[in-house]
Amino acid sequence: MNYFVHASVAERYARDRPYFHPLVIERIRAFLRLDGPVPMALDVGCGTGHSTVALAEIASSVIATDIAPAMLAQAPVHPRIRYLEAAAENLPIQDGSVDLLTVTLAFHWFDRVRFFAEARRVLRERGTLIIVSQGFRSWLLKNAKIAQWFKDQYFQRFPTPPRNQEPFTDEAAQENGFHFIGREEFTQELPFSPEQLASNLVTHSNVIAAVEQGNQSLDEVTAWIVESVRPLFRAPAEPFVFGGEIWYLRPAPSRSSPAGSSADQLSSPNF
Repeated sequence: MNYFVHASVAERYARDRPYFHPLVIERIRAFLRLDGPVPMALDVGCGTGHSTVALAEIASSVIATDIAPAMLAQAPVHPRIRYLEAAAENLPIQDGSVDLLTVTLAFHWFDRVRFFAEARRVLRERGTLIIVSQGFRSWLLKNAKIAQWFKDQYFQRFPTPPRNQEPFTDEAAQENGFHFIGREEFTQELPFSPEQLASNLVTHSNVIAAVEQGNQSLDEVTAWIVESVRPLFRAPAEPFVFGGEIWYLRPAPSRSSPAGSSADQLSSPNF
């Protein structure tokens, strides 16, 4: 099930998701030691374009794809970005044409085998695949009562919908024709009022699944979140911790590549 096909969901997503993407782009710039923009970048599962606009800071040209027209309709117009409706497993992109391929907050929805086959096809020989995850780190919240609320109330009422949560290991990368060249974690602390927290949470697939299936109305969910967390707040706004990981991968060298060729140097983290 695609939880992001509805226009109302896309509008909430564009408005109320934290814009952490520039932080990630600066990490990517530093890790790859970029001293200028890459020629062509591809942002797969771009949603409403938050990650795409940030990616344009390190790419001369960007193509962004998503399967939900409603999400693409919310993406901002940019002179160096072209948005396409397409599945991650069937990319309308020329073979060997992409220098940098990014996936932000979408990898868990993909058919991994088919996606990696497409990623390997469209990337240049020394192209880089970057997969970014991000979300609440409720166990790191400074307010233990709110952390407990997430565990005992929020996730009990809105369980996480089915998705691929299987760990992605070095062995899995190799089986799909890639190898890791790096991993790193990041965190970001943002102040939320009860109302801002509710606005953010109703963009999550947990809540979308309940609302769009007609089990609860958006107004009911929003009111329940605000009313149940407000007594737990010690100030008008509490600091909420977001965190995630950045995975850097490159296509595995071909067995036919001669010793000393560029394929032997793919672990070098720059273009």
